[in-house]
Amino acid sequence: MVVGTSAGGLRALEKVLGSLPSSFPIPIVAVQHRARESEAFASIMQSLCALPVHEAEDKEPIIAPGIYLAPPDYHLLLEPGHLALSTDEPVSFSRPSIDVLFESAADAYGAGVLAVLLTGANQDGTKGLVRIRSVGGVALVQDPKTAESPEMPTAAINAGAADRVLPLAEIAAELVRRSQS
Repeated sequence: MVVGTSAGGLRALEKVLGSLPSSFPIPIVAVQHRARESEAFASIMQSLCALPVHEAEDKEPIIAPGIYLAPPDYHLLLEPGHLALSTDEPVSFSRPSIDVLFESAADAYGAGVLAVLLTGANQDGTKGLVRIRSVGGVALVQDPKTAESPEMPTAAINAGAADRVLPLAEIAAELVRRSQS
C-alpha cells in the first residue's frame, strides 16, 4: 500500500495510520512532503501508530507489518520486494514526490497496488494515481471537504483518478476491510 500527503498531512496520517491495528497485514510506504530538517518525523509517527514506523533505507526489503516513510529530500520508490531512494530532481516542487512513489508502485506491483491520497496543497499524486488505475490498482482519495488543504485530493478527483472518495474518518476502516478480502 502506498500513501501520499502534503500540507495537513501529519493530522491526516495520524487519523488514518494511527487507526490501523498492529496486525495490519499490508506493508505501508508513505510520502509526506516535508522540509530537509524534519528529522523527528518517524519518531512522531511512531508515537501515533500501533504499527512499527521508520524511515526507509535504500534497498531495504519490504515486509509487513510496518510503515516505511520517505526520508527528507529523497524520492522513495518501490521495486519488486524492496525500496529504493533517489536524489533525482524534485517533481511538482517536491522531493520526496508522491507521483514518483505511486508511479514506481504501479510499475512494480501493477493491479496489486492500493493507493491513498490525502490532504495537500498542490497536484502531486494525481499522475501517479492515474498510472495506478491504468494498471488495475485501486486509488482511494480523501474527500476534499475533510482535507486541511483540499487542492491535492481535488486535483485527483477532477482528473478521474479516484476509485473511491472517502471522508478522512472512514479511510482506515476501508483499508482494514480491503486487507481482509
